[in-house]
Amino acid sequence: MKSVAVFCGSSKGRNGLYSAAAEELGRLLARRGTTLVYGGGNVGLMGVLARAALSEGGRVVGVIPEHLMAYEVALPQATEMRVVASMHERKALMADLSEAFVALPGGLGTLEELFEVWTWAQLGLHRKPLGILDAGGYFAPLVAFLDHAVSEGFVRPVHRGLVVVENAPLPLLEALERYRPPEGARDLARWIER
Repeated sequence: MKSVAVFCGSSKGRNGLYSAAAEELGRLLARRGTTLVYGGGNVGLMGVLARAALSEGGRVVGVIPEHLMAYEVALPQATEMRVVASMHERKALMADLSEAFVALPGGLGTLEELFEVWTWAQLGLHRKPLGILDAGGYFAPLVAFLDHAVSEGFVRPVHRGLVVVENAPLPLLEALERYRPPEGARDLARWIER
């Protein structure tokens, strides 16, 4: 993987394991020569992640909407900062620049970004690997809910299989490198109920 988009919080959360995971992921990406594509922020887990990658000589590409630039939350040391007009453009550009996606702990924006790229994979709009870094068990309730959605018939098992979940950065990156989309994941005609 030459580039990975990481979605994560603009705050650090209450558990120090979240920052530790963001820092480790940033360092690992840099050591592997993988470009970090992220939301461009200098705050929260975004800042921890990007500064860690930079500290190891990594390439960091931020993508930030104009309205957030006004709050001076962008990381000035980023290798490259792309300023876009809207949140929609941000997500589209991050997806275009990346060969894989990772979600770290975060709030509504992180969840929205995660579910959008997951939905795009379900619809066959991309075949890029998608991972959740479940640092400190943050995503465990969400993963349980998704499994519940499968058991209730709202999410097909093949689409649940589009995302890899690991609790540490190295196993997650290794799983993403081995990832192959499940058979039938893009066969819309087979799974859309009529």
